[in-house]
Amino acid sequence: GNRLDNSSTNRQIRGFFSSNSNADSVVQYKLDQPVIARYLRLIPLDWNPTGRIGLRLEIYGCRYSECGYSFDGKSSLVYRLSARTSWTARESISLKFKTLRNSGTLLHAKGQRDHSLNLALERGKLLLHHHSGSGGKLLVSLGSLLDDQHWHHVKLERLGSHLNLTVDKTTQQVLSHGLQTPILPNRNFHGCLENLLYIGLITLLRLMNIYVCHLLQSFPCLFFLQGNMTFSCSEPVFVAVTFTDSHSFLQLPVLTSWQSGVVSIALQFRTWNKAGLLLTFDLQQQEGSVFLYVSEARLRLQISKEGNSLLELRAGLNDGQWHSVELNSMENRLSVTVDRDEGATAHTSIPLPPAADSQLFFGGCPAHGGGLSCRNPIQGFQGCMRLLKLDGQTVDLIKVQERRLGNYSDLKIDMCGIIDRCSPSHCEHGGRCTQSWRNFHCNCSNSGYRGATCHTKYEPSCEVYKHQGDTSGHFYVDVDGSGPIKPQLVYCNMTEDQTWIIIQHNNTELTPVQASADTNQHFASFLYPSEEKQLSAVISQSEHCEQELSYHCRKSRLSNTGGSAARLRVRSTTFGAKLCPAAGSAHVVYRTTASTRASTATVTLTMTYGTPNYSAAAFLLIIRHFEIKFIQ
Repeated sequence: GNRLDNSSTNRQIRGFFSSNSNADSVVQYKLDQPVIARYLRLIPLDWNPTGRIGLRLEIYGCRYSECGYSFDGKSSLVYRLSARTSWTARESISLKFKTLRNSGTLLHAKGQRDHSLNLALERGKLLLHHHSGSGGKLLVSLGSLLDDQHWHHVKLERLGSHLNLTVDKTTQQVLSHGLQTPILPNRNFHGCLENLLYIGLITLLRLMNIYVCHLLQSFPCLFFLQGNMTFSCSEPVFVAVTFTDSHSFLQLPVLTSWQSGVVSIALQFRTWNKAGLLLTFDLQQQEGSVFLYVSEARLRLQISKEGNSLLELRAGLNDGQWHSVELNSMENRLSVTVDRDEGATAHTSIPLPPAADSQLFFGGCPAHGGGLSCRNPIQGFQGCMRLLKLDGQTVDLIKVQERRLGNYSDLKIDMCGIIDRCSPSHCEHGGRCTQSWRNFHCNCSNSGYRGATCHTKYEPSCEVYKHQGDTSGHFYVDVDGSGPIKPQLVYCNMTEDQTWIIIQHNNTELTPVQASADTNQHFASFLYPSEEKQLSAVISQSEHCEQELSYHCRKSRLSNTGGSAARLRVRSTTFGAKLCPAAGSAHVVYRTTASTRASTATVTLTMTYGTPNYSAAAFLLIIRHFEIKFIQ
């Protein structure tokens, strides 16, 4: 690589740079974002095999000036801009922030005529809203998993009539018309802000570059402070642990106080997977095992001696957000709570005293020697955990890392290595991105494209698939390419010289029809998966269209007015078929054919069965309804 990554979850930041290949050339690297460090260590990894060993290096930087503030989720800082009559061609607001909370308002700027901009975190993403009067629009959404306790750089910049938002190394131009009606977070920011800088502001001091904290310290009367805000970053640091694969596990001893039957276990987790084991342990006197796990993105608690899952709570737990789980057992009462007051709580009457020699296994089990509970009936957890608490006391994961407490395997301690592979999305043309811990998937439905990233267009007909070497089967066809008509799933019959597009409906099975004294007719409807515009487009581009209506009869007649033949008229062409004779059996098929190459006009399909006649309006030879009338 050729950059330093200052978003690394480790204390150390590492980057790789390719150097010059001779004594005269110069290779220069400009970092996208500044790196803040006290020490810099350079390690030559390789030398020119045909030259001499040597190193010439120049590094340019500046003294770092920290200007930060800490907000507790109830505080705010208000700065009233001085009145001015003109705008500069360029102005920007930049800041750095870090937080443990996934929602909160970072910045609210209110202008004239009731216009305002709101920069806020929502579910770990940074959203920019514009408000005017009673309405508002979401202008842009950028970033993901920004509640990771690391510093993130944000810059909102106006260049003339253009507005750009930058989060870390990604810049996106703001859409003036908006994306959708915003859902604003209802909480203040809880975390640290640093180096809040307003460039281009003409103030009373006539300064062009202003650090807000310098103004606050020098001119406190310009600001209004509400709540408890401090001029330092005093945010606590939560040590997280990453379960990298299905073999990862964390083993901790149970507490001796739990033999009384009072048990309290709490943790927080985040993952993209729909399933994974969170916690398991053995019960007293080998009465069974307890499994707390995620299945189909729902939290479930199962006690093996009881068989099936006892409790099931809250869906959508594989959204990459932090979720809290609390397991409490007291006397004959067991409760499981998800996301505290925002989630759900379930209760049961079965107590959970762990065995005295039992072990708690988080995320999975060792391959051997794990006891009854470690047979891995559920796949291992892949994701992050933090704030593991036993009886309200936080587990010191650094002691675990140093092998002074418990045991572990295939863990990364003091980091959360979750990656959002859908931000930015690699799915093209409106494909919907979903992901697991290691992979992402693009749902290309209704996009008109296919492939891993919805990059390849659907073909316009079955004929094209046949020429590509495909055989009969179901395919998506997009008859108008990138036009407004959506792709549709059809069956391509490629066994004949001509290739047929077959569009099924919901009534292909034989339906017994019984005449009775109450009714002498039968009515049937057909539902097609394709819309009328899709059907019209397919038919208009086909050389030949065909549809069959079959009536199997034995010693029965259809009502008709002119003898023993019923007629089916399509435009000026008339097709007829003999109906069932008085004795014996017959198979009557009404087959409609017409050329649609020259015209796409709507055709009226008329079935003359008797008096009164029944006319079924068919959409371009597509039979949607028919009626059979009997003579008793």
